[in-house]
Amino acid sequence: MQQYCLEIACFTLEGALLAQESGAHRIELCENPSDGGTTPSYGMLKKVKGLISIPVFPIIRPRGGDFVYSNEEFDVMKYDIELCKQLGYEGVVFGILNAAGEVDIDRMNELLKLASPMQVTFHRAFDRTSNPIKALEDIIECGCHRILSSGQFPSVIDGLSLLKQLMLQANDRIIIMPGSGLNSMNVIDIAQATEAVEFHTAARKKINRSDIVSPSTMNETLSFISVDQDEIKKIKSALNSFFE
Repeated sequence: MQQYCLEIACFTLEGALLAQESGAHRIELCENPSDGGTTPSYGMLKKVKGLISIPVFPIIRPRGGDFVYSNEEFDVMKYDIELCKQLGYEGVVFGILNAAGEVDIDRMNELLKLASPMQVTFHRAFDRTSNPIKALEDIIECGCHRILSSGQFPSVIDGLSLLKQLMLQANDRIIIMPGSGLNSMNVIDIAQATEAVEFHTAARKKINRSDIVSPSTMNETLSFISVDQDEIKKIKSALNSFFE
C-alpha cells in the first residue's frame, strides 16, 4: 500500500517519460524551467495524456514572474483549465494573489469551480503571500486539495519551521506538500520535521547532446532540462525506508 506520494516537476516530454519509468507517483507538467514553470502547450498536453499512465497535474500559469494577473491573463488560465478537463487530466496546479500578497479569493473560487472535478494544487505562489497563516485558511476555504510550499524560503530545508506550523494548523484539512530544493540528501530530514506524506521535486538534470551538429560560431550550448532518474530512485529508496 502506497504510504506517500512523490511528485516530480517535469519540463519536457522526455522528462515525464523518465519520471514515470523511475517510479514517480505523480507528475507536475510544466514548460520553461527558467521561469519556474508555465503552462504546457496543447501539443504537449495532448501527447503526455496519451503516453503517461500515472496522474499528471499541468501547471496553469500564463507567464513567469509574479502571480497577479490581468483580466486577459485570467481568461487564458480559464481556457487552459477547460482544455485540461476536456483532455481528462486528474488535476491542475495554479495560484493567484493580489498586489498586497493575499490570496485572490474571488478569482480562485471561479477557477476552482471551472476545474471541478479535477484536484487543485495551490502552487508556490503561497510562498509569496504576506501572511501565510491567513493564506492557508483562505486556500482551505476555497477548496484546494493541497499546497506546494518551501516554507517561504528558496529552499525547503530552510523553511521547515513554518511548514511544521502549517501542518499543525491544517490539521488534515488540506495536504501540505514540501518542495523546492528537496533531494535525496535532505528528504528524510524534511519528512521527519514536517510529517508530510506528499513530496515534490524537479530532480533536474541538464542534457547536452554531443552528437548534434551546430556551427562553432554560435558559441552556445543547446542544453535542456530533463530529470535525473538515479536521484528519483534515491529519493524513493529513502522514503520507502522511512515509511516502512
